[in-house]
Amino acid sequence: MVLGAHEGIAGGVSRAFERAEEDTADALQIFVRNPRGWTAPPLEDGEVERFRAEAARTGKPTAAHSLYLANHASSDRPLRTKSWNALADELSRCSALGIPFLIFHPGSNPDEAEGLKLVAEGVERALDKVPGKARLLVEITAGQGSSLGWRFEHIAAIRAGVPGAQRRRTGVCFDTCHAFAAGYDLTTRTGFEQAFQDFDRLVGLEHLQAFHLNDCKKPLGCRVDRHEHIGDGAMGLEPFRLLVNDSRFAEIPGFLETEMRFKENLQVLRSLVRS
Repeated sequence: MVLGAHEGIAGGVSRAFERAEEDTADALQIFVRNPRGWTAPPLEDGEVERFRAEAARTGKPTAAHSLYLANHASSDRPLRTKSWNALADELSRCSALGIPFLIFHPGSNPDEAEGLKLVAEGVERALDKVPGKARLLVEITAGQGSSLGWRFEHIAAIRAGVPGAQRRRTGVCFDTCHAFAAGYDLTTRTGFEQAFQDFDRLVGLEHLQAFHLNDCKKPLGCRVDRHEHIGDGAMGLEPFRLLVNDSRFAEIPGFLETEMRFKENLQVLRSLVRS
């Protein structure tokens, strides 16, 4: 696995690379705009050039994470429209910066069938608006409230709802904390293998493009999204030991989202890699 972290963009998106180097991260995930607001100024041409130059200099794989406010499954049309428009805007920014993946949360809707259909429609519209190679990765969620995406069946349904030509530009981000909170027990080899067998059967391992590497503050099946530092939570070290030594995931980037202490957490992960 290519081990990385979610780095800050204060001072410009290109500054994330120097932060990744300070943290000893081999890959980085960023926001491509303010994640807590609906509006954002366009990327400056100079900053796009600096980002691409830094990406070439460091050779570090990159991904982006979508804003937190979006609800692509919402039955509220104005909110859904803003969410879909933001997704397309962020995907356009990824395309300009040369970032191959934009990771997003599906959103919530108490009507599961309606919500999954709406997410697929939002994905299709964003991909239609932004041609090219940049992909949308739906993130596995913890399942709080009426959130969608906490079952592999949800992920499969979203991708199935996107027309074939566009579906090739979709994939999945597997968040370890979220999967554990959703009820997938990754803490034993048996549970770990069963989870990925189920994922492969329902979604397909070939569509897994990124990991979020987070321990969980809460117990298995809690359906509460609370990240913890690696090895300090309810998951312990074993799931991460299994992940970083799994040859199926050797070329896939895994990003820490553990609220700083990235260098320390990366050291823990690297200590688990068998020589």
